Amino acid sequence: MSRHRRFYGLKPALRALACLAVAVSLSACSSLGGRFLSGPQVTPGGPETFGSGAVKVALLLPRSASGNGGETARAFRNAADLAMRDFPSAGIQISVHDTKGTPAGARAAMDIALAGGAEIILGPVFSAEVSAIGQQARSAGVPVIAFSSDAGVAGPGVYLLSFLPADDISRIVSYSASQGRKSFAALLPATPYGAVVEAALRRSIASAGGRVVTVKSYQANGEDMRAKAAEIAAIVPQIDALLMPDAGDNALRLASALAAQGVPRDKVKLLGSGQWDDDQLLNSTALVGGWYPAPVQMGFFDFARKYRAAFGSAPPRNATLAYDATVLAAGLVRQYGADRFQASVLTSASGFSGVDGVFRFLPSGLTERRYAIYEVTGSGWRVIAPAARSFAAGG
Repeated sequence: MSRHRRFYGLKPALRALACLAVAVSLSACSSLGGRFLSGPQVTPGGPETFGSGAVKVALLLPRSASGNGGETARAFRNAADLAMRDFPSAGIQISVHDTKGTPAGARAAMDIALAGGAEIILGPVFSAEVSAIGQQARSAGVPVIAFSSDAGVAGPGVYLLSFLPADDISRIVSYSASQGRKSFAALLPATPYGAVVEAALRRSIASAGGRVVTVKSYQANGEDMRAKAAEIAAIVPQIDALLMPDAGDNALRLASALAAQGVPRDKVKLLGSGQWDDDQLLNSTALVGGWYPAPVQMGFFDFARKYRAAFGSAPPRNATLAYDATVLAAGLVRQYGADRFQASVLTSASGFSGVDGVFRFLPSGLTERRYAIYEVTGSGWRVIAPAARSFAAGG
């Protein structure tokens, strides 16, 4: 994904994250800045560390996992390093622990982190890892800010900073309903993700005062997609919006199958998810005019520029999670002192401001975000509804 090529240059409110954006204006925040005087340190036989502050923060990543796990760990480690370079006077020390990408590895990493005096845990990445350390963390009274997108592993004291499917669906449904589109159909993959989306869709449509006309699940093959597209074509007079949140080739196959069946895009608005924020889809004519929700784009542009300058490659889109988690920990230490990681602070209703816009942790452990709405143009995207800048505003 090369989302960074499409941004235009507004500066992100990273200082607002450092000052927590809890009813505090950007201009009121004092800088955490200064020159980065010392790089990462590795103690023989111990974890890699960044910073020299008194407050210990542990970052749990699948560093020795194979494939995407190891690549994600490397990007998240780099993002945390970048955050410490940006805010070197943060008062924290980050230690990076290898979970090996397994529940047992996560528990072992957690043991080491707690023995080392960690007051808050950032990570792990995978849902099974998060589930494995949840009770361990609660027993120790140490909060976790994890990166999994599986809402089932969230809970009191275990917060998910990731992008959750339910937020995507709620935003696109509420916006579509506000534009007079209230009769929904959906084409969803026959996967656990599809089941999560369907549940969120039904809740969101009920809240928006709309109705679900039909939900069709498909297998990821052309024949089944064409068959389901034909079923949608048969009910075009009854619907004015069609949710199809799948990514990549599947989204394009569905769009082509719908066009072949004569489903009119002016009558039936195609709706996507954050997975549509991909050059392959945005530069295709198949989805032109479709709407999808996604985080604020401007902050990622600046983050990606700095990441590339520091590490010589483009970051994956979710690397901002590790950056935001690190700066959040620094900001909490700076602003709240001894109360820094209390549940009442972490679940502030005002929330926080990060690279991807505002977010807040709920007592349930889930995260709520504010997303913008974008329209596919065939040569990128255009914003048709900006993201709210606070939780006092709508959106």
